[in-house]
Amino acid sequence: MEKFKIVTPKSSAEKSNAINDNFKIELESFSKLNQEIVIAPDNSEDEFISMAKDADAIFGNGKFSAKIINSLNKCQIIALGSVGTDTMDVKAATHKGIPVTNIPDTFIDEVAEHTLCLILAAYRRIFKLDKMAKSNEWSKGRDFLYEFPRLRGQTLGLISFGNVARSVAKRAAPFGLNIISFDPYVSETVMIDHGVSPVSLEELLTQSDIVSMHAPGGQQTEKMMTKTHFESMKNTALFVNNGRGSTVDEKYLIEAIEKNWIAGAALDVLEKEPPNPDNPLLKLENVILTPHVASASSRFDPARRRRMGVEVSLVLSGKWPTGCVNPEVLQNSNLKPWQPYSSK
Repeated sequence: MEKFKIVTPKSSAEKSNAINDNFKIELESFSKLNQEIVIAPDNSEDEFISMAKDADAIFGNGKFSAKIINSLNKCQIIALGSVGTDTMDVKAATHKGIPVTNIPDTFIDEVAEHTLCLILAAYRRIFKLDKMAKSNEWSKGRDFLYEFPRLRGQTLGLISFGNVARSVAKRAAPFGLNIISFDPYVSETVMIDHGVSPVSLEELLTQSDIVSMHAPGGQQTEKMMTKTHFESMKNTALFVNNGRGSTVDEKYLIEAIEKNWIAGAALDVLEKEPPNPDNPLLKLENVILTPHVASASSRFDPARRRRMGVEVSLVLSGKWPTGCVNPEVLQNSNLKPWQPYSSK
């Protein structure tokens, strides 16, 4: 029986519990394979290439450049432990015929819940009220909130209408929000089926009381929100980003808040993480920040590791993976489809 070499970047393994438990979760799927797991140092591309060039499979998170991908002699799959694929060159992998998988549906609930937490905390100015309560300013809180309308009847605009945005819409509806969305890749009927009104980006920005960004990372969406977009928003509106920091031109978000083009922001992601200590967002009172934790819960590490293990095991067993981001490579491969939705 052929022995497969399955490689994972050292930095990725160290961030999870995989090294401590000897890849127990991954081996739930790998156990039927004749395999060895190799932890490859990845302080530099050349260092990683020296260990991974003859890999049959790669799993974990890391920066997989075209140089790394083009060095792979027989790699059959790269399984990422993240939703985003902007840390690797998918085009290079596609050119090499290597399927790339991610975990787009593993942490939908956690991210949607965190989004709603940020929306509610920002809209009700929870951190301002917390500061008042702890500073013996109890009498000021009620008068402060008299300035703002109740949440019911306000308009929530979702930029992009993928899995997370749909889950946010489901959770937001009981609060009585009017929900609209812009996504040129999703049909209007799908939005309507979710109780969401399809609109243009311009309409979304001018109508929304809360704008929530859910666009994926990548070249097409880089700095998608820039100066003109923030200027289009209501000066009472809030901006929420729980998706990708790269989708926002941060200097203009800062300008929008400082110049009162918008009322504030609630962010789980930034352009640079962690941010520089002098980043103005760290000091603005009407900005809520969380440290890129939206997907985190007690099931985070086991769930993503288990999913990567399944994807690698499927491909090395000659089957299509379940979450391929470049499904065109599957049609020209020797892998066999085993379920009707495996390339969607």
